[in-house]
Amino acid sequence: MSLTESNPIDSGLIAPGFRLPDSISGKILSLKELKGEKATVIMFICNHCPFVVHINEQLVKLANDYLTKGIGFVAISSNDVNSYPQDAPELMKEIGERLNYPFPYLYDETQEVAKAYNAACTPDFYVFDTNLKVTYHGQLDNSRPGNGMPVTGQDLRDALSAILNENRPIKAQKPSIGCNIKWKK
Repeated sequence: MSLTESNPIDSGLIAPGFRLPDSISGKILSLKELKGEKATVIMFICNHCPFVVHINEQLVKLANDYLTKGIGFVAISSNDVNSYPQDAPELMKEIGERLNYPFPYLYDETQEVAKAYNAACTPDFYVFDTNLKVTYHGQLDNSRPGNGMPVTGQDLRDALSAILNENRPIKAQKPSIGCNIKWKK
């Protein structure tokens, strides 16, 4: 496990479009189809990363709390499954179904989407407003495996509340920390 922080991004970033297979439904889905009415959360995650495993339950709770408020959620795995077979689409489907993911879990086989977003780690969180302009890029909260802090999703919740309350994006945005994305060689 290589501890990696999320990369800085341009504050004017517009969400790059994509069409990727959903490991749960088997459908090819696009950002245009998945975009939320008020905001969209793009999460780079994977099956095996202990940082993702640590927060999975909160991801489900958070999405369930905000989906009815016009926030769209999309999870994407971009890991090289040849080197990390535990992140293969059929196992993504198992995880998504077992944990009752209320969001699609897309597979970025070419890793082009992760590169377009300048994603670096799992988990890596991006929040985009209704015009798909980035308003937040950072951590879920301060909890990490083994640090004893509860998983609350507070940083991401604050970012979503700012959008729903039509406030400016939150200024304090801490980078996410997790496993590096497993790039193809």
